[in-house]
Amino acid sequence: MNSYAGRFASHAVRSAIGVMMIASLGGCAASHVALVGRARPPTSLDQVTIYLQPPAGKYEQIANLSASSSGSFAITAAAKMDKVIERLKIQAAKVGANGILLHGVGDQTSGSVGAGINTEMDSGHSPYGLGFGVSAFFYGKSGDGVAIYVDAN
Repeated sequence: MNSYAGRFASHAVRSAIGVMMIASLGGCAASHVALVGRARPPTSLDQVTIYLQPPAGKYEQIANLSASSSGSFAITAAAKMDKVIERLKIQAAKVGANGILLHGVGDQTSGSVGAGINTEMDSGHSPYGLGFGVSAFFYGKSGDGVAIYVDAN
């Protein structure tokens, strides 16, 4: 391989690594809160209960919540799900909720990264070319629900 082709390939690899690092930092806005009722004094995470169906007693809606696992270092699907639930609970506690009426949690495409390298050489008899490409897709989890305050009575 001539020195120009070697420098080009080395530069392409460094560039691809830089792009992957920047892409992994993207999408750090992992949660959102929209107040629909009156916020209460903050509660602790221990007080926030997850409900899959509306509770039997009287409750008040405080905020619509959404969260994702993006920006976390969770690798497995279960760890990503735990991160979503943790982020929803943090949001709910901040607005004074003691429960979350969970609408659902599902897969979310976080992005993709691709890189390619090629080099060409020309000899006296024929040209030679070599190319290589790789692509990766990143998936996360996202979920949404309603922060609620359930009356103890």
